[in-house]
Amino acid sequence: MAHTILMITGDYTEDYETMVPFQALAACGFTVHAVCPDKAAGDTCPTAIHDFEGDQTYSEKRGHTFTLNATFAEVNPADYDGLVLPGGRAPEYLRLNPAVLDMVRHFFEADKPVAAICHGAQILTAAGVLDGRICSAYPACAPEVRRAGGQYAEIAVDDAVTDGKLVTAPAWPAHPAWLRQFMALFP
Repeated sequence: MAHTILMITGDYTEDYETMVPFQALAACGFTVHAVCPDKAAGDTCPTAIHDFEGDQTYSEKRGHTFTLNATFAEVNPADYDGLVLPGGRAPEYLRLNPAVLDMVRHFFEADKPVAAICHGAQILTAAGVLDGRICSAYPACAPEVRRAGGQYAEIAVDDAVTDGKLVTAPAWPAHPAWLRQFMALFP
């Protein structure tokens, strides 16, 4: 059975954390609908490339232009089997959108698989869905995860952690583990 995944993304989403799961899930037979608030299918989001170059934090460069393939205003989360939340700068503002938070809560209330990576955890914390859950994220998000009642998982940058139907990872080097654990949640 083919599964349909909702990806909520936005301007200055992390390039790899958007492009790679979008393409990898599609290559594995999933249908992925990428949406952004106030945008429609065919609209675009600029991406940012975050890299680890030995500094105290990641560097940021302009990435590609990512084309959305679905319209946010038409999304019914009940029509989707899972959710992907990429990181980057987009979660900073996406977490302020009540419709985004309602969509995220739907996936947790319906016990559907959710994958969040890097700063995607900021959306989870704002949605209030981490109480008692283990969650990894970019290390700078650890205080937010803890304040939201989550247990921050300090794992290697290329690892991921699954807690029930929630799969999280610190950053894009974890794609193999993160996507493998997420896809394993689908029958």
